[in-house]
Amino acid sequence: MEKLTLIKVGGKIVEEEETLRNLLNDFSQVEGYKVLVHGGGRSATKLAAQLGIESKMVGGRRITDADMLRVVTMVYGGLVNKNIVAGLQALGINALGLTGADMNLMRSDKRPVGEVDYGFVGDVKEVNAGLLASLIHQGIVPVLAPLTHDKQGHMLNTNADTIAGEAAKALAKHFEVTLMFCFEKKGVLKDENDDESVIPEIDRTAFKQYVEAGVIQGGMIPKLENSFQAIDAGVKQVIITQASDIHLGKGTRVF
Repeated sequence: MEKLTLIKVGGKIVEEEETLRNLLNDFSQVEGYKVLVHGGGRSATKLAAQLGIESKMVGGRRITDADMLRVVTMVYGGLVNKNIVAGLQALGINALGLTGADMNLMRSDKRPVGEVDYGFVGDVKEVNAGLLASLIHQGIVPVLAPLTHDKQGHMLNTNADTIAGEAAKALAKHFEVTLMFCFEKKGVLKDENDDESVIPEIDRTAFKQYVEAGVIQGGMIPKLENSFQAIDAGVKQVIITQASDIHLGKGTRVF
């Protein structure tokens, strides 16, 4: 199978001109077929404030009411997405910005109300991987915004890590997929105070041992659990790294 690299980058990197330019230069050096998934939460919060709309968060996740849905659709599907696409075109990369609604690429159900009502937030149920694969085979680089739809005419705010994971799982039927999660550290660290203490490789056994020893904790646990779920679904490997290393293959390899 042909190789594909699917890279998820956080909002901060793609929301500032200098860091975005550096990211796109690094992304352009990634060889072979590739897909970029982005966030944009800080820009959404900033625009919402300018419009007099309060941003509500629970456990780091955004509550998306009707007003906030309009904001995130504008910011994620418009401003951030198209800035990335324009930047890639300047580097000679034929990119196409997409939400889940475009070509019915990713359909979600509105998250049911539990202890928290997250509002217009989508849980992914279906990915049109065949159509996405056909675009990729034509030399197009998809740039996926963290938005899906319910096929009833409604957009839904959807976590960017989830978009990346679900797209990678679906594309694993068509490509040998490497999924890369980029964040501010060089990888999973043995010592959170030592940025050079990167754990080069983690399998399930090592993961369990690191969690029991308290080496891996907090938000890194669900990130790694999601990584193993992707591997179970056919993704070849997951790499957790910083954005400046995406073209170097550095970071923590999860397999």
